[in-house]
Amino acid sequence: MRIVVQAEPFDFGAEANRFAAGHTDMGAIVTFTGIVRDLAQNPLDRMVIEYYPGMTEKALEKIATEAQERWFLGDVLVIHRHGDLRPGDMIMMVATAAPHRVDAFEAAEYLMDFLKSRAPFWKQEFTADGAEWVASKDEDEDALKRW
Repeated sequence: MRIVVQAEPFDFGAEANRFAAGHTDMGAIVTFTGIVRDLAQNPLDRMVIEYYPGMTEKALEKIATEAQERWFLGDVLVIHRHGDLRPGDMIMMVATAAPHRVDAFEAAEYLMDFLKSRAPFWKQEFTADGAEWVASKDEDEDALKRW
């Protein structure tokens, strides 16, 4: 398991290749990357993501450990950025390795749903109208109910 919280951009291809390397006993590698998207109504200048060092990593580790306990996984990777991000920037990456694809896909979805709703990150969007904190969305909360 590897959990990383960083300000710097990451190379998705390099991270995916590094994660997959050596997993000859795994039949499935699932990866997902989240990207900062522009706002439809009011163009996004930037998003600022804040977190508490130490606490956030422990929370991400707990979510990843829960995934490993629930599905048969060989490995888990979570990378999440903080600081100033612009539309099009990669914000996070999840990767799971499992002997079979169902475990890898379901665990990745689980991680993404919990990262979206429960990971201790605070996001503020900056537009021409000013700054606004990103609130939890009902659909994100509803996604957790299936787990």
